[in-house]
Amino acid sequence: MDTAHLADAIDPTLVLLTVEEAARRLQIGRTVCYRLIHSGELESITVGHLRRVPADAVPEFVTRRRKRQRPVTTLTAVQAA
Repeated sequence: MDTAHLADAIDPTLVLLTVEEAARRLQIGRTVCYRLIHSGELESITVGHLRRVPADAVPEFVTRRRKRQRPVTTLTAVQAA
């Protein structure tokens, strides 16, 4: 396990995440995370000159995305044939 994942596993009580930490939790790149922030899809705040993502914004983002996407239907063996 790398230290980045170890840090997330050790301290799940963080209130604010860096953009890098939020990206790691979402398993996306830093640039994509910034795009989500700038588009308003992922909540963030500034603390002084630092950009932070509230920890609860990450699961909220995932929940919104899941509701927005159409369900994928699975094909049975009969349908696929």
